[in-house]
Amino acid sequence: MISKRYLIYTLAAVLLLPMAMSAKGPVSVKASLDSAYILMGKQTLLKVDVVEDNDIDGRFINHAGDTITGNVEIIKNLTPDTADLGSGRREIRRELVIQSFDSGLYTLPPFLYVSGNDTFASNALVLKVIPVPVDTLKTIHDYEGVVKPATRIWDYIPDFIVDYWWIYLAVIVVAAAILIWFVYFRGKKSLPLIPKKKPVPPYEAAMLELNKLKNEKLCESGHEKEYYTRLTEILRVYLYRRFGINAMEMTSTQILDRIKSNSEAKPSAPIMQQILEMADFVKFAKVRPLPDDNVKAFNNAVKFVEDTKPAETETEPAEESQQSTDKKDN
Repeated sequence: MISKRYLIYTLAAVLLLPMAMSAKGPVSVKASLDSAYILMGKQTLLKVDVVEDNDIDGRFINHAGDTITGNVEIIKNLTPDTADLGSGRREIRRELVIQSFDSGLYTLPPFLYVSGNDTFASNALVLKVIPVPVDTLKTIHDYEGVVKPATRIWDYIPDFIVDYWWIYLAVIVVAAAILIWFVYFRGKKSLPLIPKKKPVPPYEAAMLELNKLKNEKLCESGHEKEYYTRLTEILRVYLYRRFGINAMEMTSTQILDRIKSNSEAKPSAPIMQQILEMADFVKFAKVRPLPDDNVKAFNNAVKFVEDTKPAETETEPAEESQQSTDKKDN
């Protein structure tokens, strides 16, 4: 004979079974950033993960356009990816490529996800956009094809020269005539003899400037930005005088490309890259370096100059022979 307790348990199970079958698991919405710090104009990936039951058909009710906030734009909305978690659950990942051209600290609002009659919100995110000028480790050019390339020699000459070319030609002719008159009609001896100042070799000039910079102790007095500006200027002048690289008119990336294409300077390219990266962060991203970083940057600069200085050659006998020949001619 079936007991009363068994009948009660059986009846309760029958009554509660539909409720258990219709119960839904919790819905969770979580947002994350690949990088919370980006340079102005750079892109990063924003991920939104939704975990829910397989039979739920939910949707997002915000961030459907091309902006998240007034200063953060959505560049691309990637195709969502769905993964089966088992036990009737799934995970949906939504990925957005975002970008900002305005520096600052921005709070990204939560993502709102509607499931049935309930609305679920993700966590809020904070994005820091660091300002940089045009001259960085990577220069952006979006103007290719807009300006028609020059096809004639006149296209490379400024308009004020093209319009008044005859004036410049007359000045050149008069100057050439005066020079010829002084040289051939009055004789070479009539020209004032101005002693030529022997130029300081690039290596010695760079080392003198580096020692001068070290003695000024700019970092100790809190002038790190001026210190790294002076340090990179010394190296740019050295690159121009030593290898003919017009580094004063180049970005950091362009300088590294030219160094890597030079057989003599290429082995020291990693040292120069460390110096330029630290200098750009201090000058443009306003990073406060540690004292050890300042010492390392200076030592790297000295090492780069030492490693790339020209090999010593015996030039004194040739100079003495030239001087003796000049005396005989006189």
